[in-house]
Amino acid sequence: MLEGVDAIHVATVLDDCVDQLCILGHIMPASYDTRPDANEIVRDEITELVETQRDLEQKFENVLAEKEAIQKTTQKKNRLAEVEKTVGSLGGNLRNSTHVFARSLRQNPLTVDNITKIQTDRGFIEKVMSATLHELIERCSFQSLLEAVKREKEKKAMIRQTVKKEEDGRKRIKLLQRQLLDVRKEKEVELQQRNEMIAHLKDQLQEMKAKTNMEGKYIKKCAEVNVAQTQKRCTLSEKQLKDEIDRLGQQVDEETRCNAEIEAYLRTHQADLEKKVEFWMEKYDKDVDAKQHELDVLKASKAKDLEKLQELTKMYKEYEQVVVEDRIEKEKNRRKQEQEAIELRAATKLQAWWRGVMVRRGLGQYSRKKKSKKGKKGKKGKK
Repeated sequence: MLEGVDAIHVATVLDDCVDQLCILGHIMPASYDTRPDANEIVRDEITELVETQRDLEQKFENVLAEKEAIQKTTQKKNRLAEVEKTVGSLGGNLRNSTHVFARSLRQNPLTVDNITKIQTDRGFIEKVMSATLHELIERCSFQSLLEAVKREKEKKAMIRQTVKKEEDGRKRIKLLQRQLLDVRKEKEVELQQRNEMIAHLKDQLQEMKAKTNMEGKYIKKCAEVNVAQTQKRCTLSEKQLKDEIDRLGQQVDEETRCNAEIEAYLRTHQADLEKKVEFWMEKYDKDVDAKQHELDVLKASKAKDLEKLQELTKMYKEYEQVVVEDRIEKEKNRRKQEQEAIELRAATKLQAWWRGVMVRRGLGQYSRKKKSKKGKKGKKGKK
């Protein structure tokens, strides 16, 4: 709470500030690009920034030189601590000034965005100062100013939180995309290995077929040669030859049976491998669809949140406009009532002053009645 004199002084200053901000809002143009002195404004601002930067650098160099001189003397330890503190302060100021200077060089002060930002800040300050002035006049306090500052801090914190959530979401999406690419690469490598295995088994199957055919042809030729030899030798031992023929036939049957079993085994193994390949392809497609569905859901949720934020922002601006208009109307009524009260007090004081003048000078109904001269003379004769 403020005292009476302080509150009146602060209210006067705030009233002047509000009027100046209102006038500034009316006279400030929407953009400086069309003005003939736009380049001069930019040049003056850059010159001012450069001069400020040079002053800070010169002060920093002077303080560093003073620090080196004090260190060489090995005395005045208290002065050295003060100089080091000054060096730290000037270093921070120089760093901030450099940041502001670089940011100012990157931005054009004459763009519409900067003017719009300035107008928005000016309107906000005007609204807050008007509310503070109203509260200061009525209750001699400035709680609305503290609440406005608190609301702005909360809004800024919410914006930072939203930006952080957005960054986390983007990082999560990138991580999932990298994981999806890794899984896809692993599946492609595994599929390639399976295809190579199938090709290798096919090659082995062809080799086995060729080997079996060659062995069959060889055995058949051997049998024919043996038969020819036996015939040429005039059937040396027909029974032995028959047994040999039977034995060779059994070997051929055994080889044929082995070949059939090997082929059946290879076909079964090939079918199992094809099933596994189909299973992994289906699993890959399902995983891709699931991750794509999750990505679509996240995008839809993000779009809904953004739309809701825009609606709330629009509603807040409309309510804010209604509140500002209502406060302006109340302020006009209050000023009108104060003006009428002042005029009434002035009229009352003027009437009281006039009555006093009439009483003192005996004017109008307050005039003294003159007594006749005869009456005065009669009274003197009697005495």
